Amino acid sequence: MAMDVVDYQIKGSEMQFVEVELDPGEAAVGEAGSLFFMDAGVGMDTVFGDGSASQGGFFGKILGAGKRLITGESLFTTVYTNNASQKQTVAFGAPYPGKILPMDLRQLGGMLICQKDAFLCAARGVSLGIALQRKLSVGFFGGEGFIMQKLEGDGLAFVHAGGTCVKRELLPGQTLMVDTGCVVAYTPNVNFEIQYVGKIKTALFGGEGLFFAKMTGPGTIWLQSLPFSRLASRIFAAAPQGGGGGKEEGSILGGVVGGGLLGGILGGGDDD
Repeated sequence: MAMDVVDYQIKGSEMQFVEVELDPGEAAVGEAGSLFFMDAGVGMDTVFGDGSASQGGFFGKILGAGKRLITGESLFTTVYTNNASQKQTVAFGAPYPGKILPMDLRQLGGMLICQKDAFLCAARGVSLGIALQRKLSVGFFGGEGFIMQKLEGDGLAFVHAGGTCVKRELLPGQTLMVDTGCVVAYTPNVNFEIQYVGKIKTALFGGEGLFFAKMTGPGTIWLQSLPFSRLASRIFAAAPQGGGGGKEEGSILGGVVGGGLLGGILGGGDDD
């Protein structure tokens, strides 16, 4: 399938969204739940798989959906097509604070490997597949770095990085050790391995996990300072663990508001 060439604008700072401008007949494919808004002339069509496999018949659709199921994504994606006679706009929003990165696959050699939850949207024709690590032990212990998503084509794709994004160019033989969840994307010529931290004490008490991503150049890598797994674990750790007692920890009003003085007053006590 020929790639659609789309124009775009990325707007916002911490919570960004991307506006994609579609000429008549052009289309973009978006991850399930990523739509922000769209013009009235844009038609939505939920497809089985990634949208690029539809020309391959039923087997192609099953194959495309199976790839997405393995990466933990929805079996369905949504294709947004401009059915009007003039330009129309569709926008996709980031799922949590961070940056939206435009990736021109033509300039990246036609392929990009990214974290399985990083893909946001793309021009129609970009194929979404899987990239499994070669070592079986990584599959059992590697966590986030084991199953990556593979974007193929020569069009534009947009991926999301949490927090602040860093782009690094690795020279031949240059190695960078990265927390596995902090890897957003990398070009396929980068050698990506999962490596054990090496020390039991560090693994148990260091708080950084059991594994690193060992990335060796040449190639380009994109890193994120706040992977969603880290954000979610901090939120879970800070949430009340006693069934939602409602106490404001660290506040002098904690005991007063949470069922104390004000609770009794607002409850009315035993007054008639």
